[in-house]
Amino acid sequence: MHKLFDLTNKTAIVTGGGTGLGKQMAIALAEVGANVVVCSRKIEACQETSKQIRNIGTDSLALKCDVTNIKEIQNVVYETKKEFGNIDILINNSGTSWMAPFLEMPADKWDKVMEVNVKGVFLFSQEVGKVMKNQKSGKIINISSVAGILGQQDSFMDACSYSTSKGAIISLTRDLSSKLAPHNVQVNAIAPGFFPTRLTKALGNVSNHVIKRIPSRRFGSDEDLKGAAIFLSSNASNYVTGQVLIVDGGLSATL
Repeated sequence: MHKLFDLTNKTAIVTGGGTGLGKQMAIALAEVGANVVVCSRKIEACQETSKQIRNIGTDSLALKCDVTNIKEIQNVVYETKKEFGNIDILINNSGTSWMAPFLEMPADKWDKVMEVNVKGVFLFSQEVGKVMKNQKSGKIINISSVAGILGQQDSFMDACSYSTSKGAIISLTRDLSSKLAPHNVQVNAIAPGFFPTRLTKALGNVSNHVIKRIPSRRFGSDEDLKGAAIFLSSNASNYVTGQVLIVDGGLSATL
């Protein structure tokens, strides 16, 4: 049974993999045998994560990449293929947010969130999708959020651009899954609930109120996203595509 989850000799790209949830997932894939390319705008964080991955016993590259820049995306794809020969897994994790009341949201900040969270996923999936189509195999995992599934009262989370972008990721995931399934490429999404990230820190004193609404009575931990990432990256999910795996401690089940 463990062979279903074994990623030995597989190669993954994790955007935004230097910190936070991206780092957690990058480490998880390495722990089950994958080589991992970690990329983001912050190369120093990527280098530190890559070092940790190599200490686990698999190989890793750290590459600088702005996911809104097609040339930098193409460079990551080129360097990954050059080093490892194949791209088996793409986790589109890079993202940004902007907290502001809806009626006061600056249009340029709305555009920035959409550019990174939606266009970045589209561009990276397009470039890696070409490789996976030729390989006749691959896994694309897009990181959405429970905020993209349910509306949020402003007293709970005032980030309408973020929520909208994460809803768009779900629609994009479902559409890409239909288009790439004939090529044996599975496309799914993970919708995390509240984990200790910059966004949850921005909630400030609201955090205690949030925790009371989570049936598990806690935020996600440094381990709680690993299983979902491994499952959707492995042969265990070969007949799963176009789905959204919610990892939120039960939050969305009670709203």
